[in-house]
Formats: sequence, structure tokens, C-alpha cells
Amino acid sequence: MRRPFPTVLLLAALAAACTTAPGPDAPAAGDRWQPRPGTAWQWQLSGRLDTSVDVPVYDIDGFDHSRETVEALHRDGRKVICYLSTGAWEDFRPDADDFPKSVIGRGNGWEGERWLDIRRTDVLEPIMAERIEMCRDKGFDAVEPDNMDGYRNRTGFPLTADDQLRYNRLIAKLAHDRGLAVGLKNDLDQIPELVDDFDFAVNEQCAQYGECDELTPFVEADKAVFHAEYELPTDRFCADSRRLKLSSLLKKYELGAWRRAC
Repeated sequence: MRRPFPTVLLLAALAAACTTAPGPDAPAAGDRWQPRPGTAWQWQLSGRLDTSVDVPVYDIDGFDHSRETVEALHRDGRKVICYLSTGAWEDFRPDADDFPKSVIGRGNGWEGERWLDIRRTDVLEPIMAERIEMCRDKGFDAVEPDNMDGYRNRTGFPLTADDQLRYNRLIAKLAHDRGLAVGLKNDLDQIPELVDDFDFAVNEQCAQYGECDELTPFVEADKAVFHAEYELPTDRFCADSRRLKLSSLLKKYELGAWRRAC
């Protein structure tokens, strides 16, 4: 999940941007997109969308943006990832009332968000299928499902690693069945078991927490790792990111348009 806001305001980054990673991506076999290691990206989940960033991949909120926005990005040669929360309930989404109270647990550190009981696939599968179909119908190329590591958090439910594996594989299948690529968000401990089920990874703060080497299985499988830091200046992580072939950005916690890329 997105890391919670710090208790003090994030200081402005002092380091200059590194060189942006180049290159378009080759498609996978069939129609599903497969981003390659080192692919440059922009991640914007708040504020007015800035479509002027010259990168081949945009990751934007699936509910907040229209098919017309996705089509405009496609005309500019971009692939577009649909951000969704699949492991947490959000009280501000139009389908919030579709979730029974029995599957809604503790807060996850973000206002209006609570962990979901991912064991209840009888309830969650149709809701998540509908969300992913929304992404498909708007023309997105891929899905970024968030909050995919509830079993390691205080959710209010006795979730196990096996529960998480089953649920994450379900989300991947729902995306693949609809022709969309899908990324594994964080959930580092389960990468060895899940790398074959996902088309890329999305990670927050692996450099800050000394975890970036754990993403190597995705790069070895020729799959992109889209990575963001919030608190380290670029000169603290870009050299390692280039060595590991990560697609790394410095972002602010609100995930607006501002970015510094490696």
C-alpha cells in the first residue's frame, strides 16, 4: 500500500533529476502488454493530470479518469496503468456501498480507507471483477492493484500468507482474463511465489528500507519494476536503481504531478 504521510511535511528534494530511462516496450505474446525493465514512467494519483511528461508509461487512478483521457494518452504513444485498491475499502468510491460491513476491517493509515477480509472471495471477486472491467472498458493497458499485502498488517482479520497468495493470484487472473497486464504492488516476501503470475511490479520505498534486491526476480524475468521513493534524494538511490534496472522516481506522498526520475 502507499506508505502513510509522515508526521512532518516532506522536505523538498535537493538533488537534481537523474537521466530518464529510455525506450518503448515490446508487447508480450498475444494482446497483453509486457513492460520491460528500465521503462520510464509517471505516477500521478492526485491533482489535475499533467499529460506533458515525456515517458512511455502513465499510472493513474482508474475511477478518476475517463476513456477519453486514456485515449489521449494512447495518441501520445503512452501505455496507461489503472490504479485500483483491491485490498482495502475506500469510502469515497462510487461502489463503496457494495461492500458489506462484515468484510471491512481496520484502517490502513489513509483517511477513508480500511482493510478488506480477502478470505471472502465470494463477496470480493464480483466487485473486483467489475472494477477491472471498468479499467478494460476505459481502454487501460494494465492494472495496479493496491493494498496487496494485508496479511502483514493489522487488518482486523486473521489473514495468513496463504490467504494473500490465493487472493493476489485471483486478482491477477481477473486482469489477465480481461486482457490486461497486472502489477504486484509491494508484497516483497511473496515475490518468489508470485513473479510468474504478474507482468510487472510496483514498489514504494525499497531503497529507504533496504529491500530493492528483493525485486530482482522480476527483472530477471524481463519484467519492469516501477519504483518510487518519497524521503530519499535521488543521489541516495538512483545509482542502485540503475544497477538493478529499476524504473525509479522520487515523488511526494500525495502523488501529484511532481517527479524526479533516475
